[in-house]
Amino acid sequence: MSDYILSCCSTADLSMEHFQARDIRYTCFHYFLDGKEYMDDLGQSMPLDKFYQAMTDGAMTKTALISISEYLDYFTGFLEQGKDVLHLTLSSGISGTFNAAENAAAIARERFPERKVYVVDSLAASSGYGLLMETLADKRDEGMGIDELRDWAVANRLRLHHWFFSTDLTFFVRGGRISKAAGVFGGVLNICPLMNVDYMGRLIPREKIRTKKKVIRAIVDKMEQYADGGLDYSGKCYISHSACLEDAQEVARLVEERFPKLNGKVLINDIGTTIGAHTGPGTVALFFWGAERVN
Repeated sequence: MSDYILSCCSTADLSMEHFQARDIRYTCFHYFLDGKEYMDDLGQSMPLDKFYQAMTDGAMTKTALISISEYLDYFTGFLEQGKDVLHLTLSSGISGTFNAAENAAAIARERFPERKVYVVDSLAASSGYGLLMETLADKRDEGMGIDELRDWAVANRLRLHHWFFSTDLTFFVRGGRISKAAGVFGGVLNICPLMNVDYMGRLIPREKIRTKKKVIRAIVDKMEQYADGGLDYSGKCYISHSACLEDAQEVARLVEERFPKLNGKVLINDIGTTIGAHTGPGTVALFFWGAERVN
């Protein structure tokens, strides 16, 4: 066993069983559904199918950061056990949680000067963040110490590629990521925007593609363009989706068909309630390792 804790937020969008199997600890965001507060606890408080159905039926959602005091209590529990902590946060490009975690870590370091508490901005989201955590868990299990692992995470986080598309623009309009006029226009023309996460960890619309069939092929084309080794990519590949499993399965099928050297099958995860509160149902995201993101 390592002498430190590897940790992240629930927004890494892996299952509870996956986190437990890899000994990755996590702390939970909060969200509100029609004004009632819930924990983003990987579908335990509310099954994700019910959450997305509520959104489809018109429920209003918003999300809340993990507070400094919550982070401090979370870190303290490990430090009191004599453990050091390496915690990666959801991208600062879409959330303020990195600042809250770092402020809590600074207090924790004062209280436990003999211990190490490191906070790293993942510059990642959803199961891309999860794939980064999976890789860090591999390296920890191979014997990498906390300092070296922190440095590896910082040096390699921009190599984790995120590509998204959505077949329903309703919630992107509601969240201000797409204008109302563009949303109406896109709906009429059956446009599915193709987006990615840039080098600053921000979600950026890249292309407007008509029809779901074409955008599904386009997202796999992006993997061929950017993945390590192109069609010879031999790393892991994750997908996450918000209540559109058949679309995610079709992307996975095409990836496995086009990249025969993949490290195992494509892993399909659910987009959790924090990310999903902003995307709504109908979003599919594809994650893989490649060249460093530069724009």
